[in-house]
Amino acid sequence: MLLLDLSTLRAATGDFAESEMLGKGGFGMVYKGVLPDGQEIAVKRLCQSSRQGIAELKSELVLVAKLHHKNLVRLIGVCLQEQEKILVYEYMPNRSLDTILFGKYLFSVIYFYFY
Repeated sequence: MLLLDLSTLRAATGDFAESEMLGKGGFGMVYKGVLPDGQEIAVKRLCQSSRQGIAELKSELVLVAKLHHKNLVRLIGVCLQEQEKILVYEYMPNRSLDTILFGKYLFSVIYFYFY
């Protein structure tokens, strides 16, 4: 796992441009980026107002760094500069874990259940 520089991540994501945003959740936003070597990345920028502190972040890092499975994206690095808490993962284009595991079947089940 790498310790990444904030300036590198700003450059990779177009300074966390809204056009590069892949999604957002309770703990922050995720952006698509490209490192100088051409590697595509997913950058999870935790909200500064998040209740998740450094101790919880370190615990998550240790756990994620130990997990290795073909259906899990790999943690590439972290950035903890200037009050930022950023996790950097490998980028998985146009896919999510539910799509890989269930394909269109999951949508069919959800559609049937709710309609």
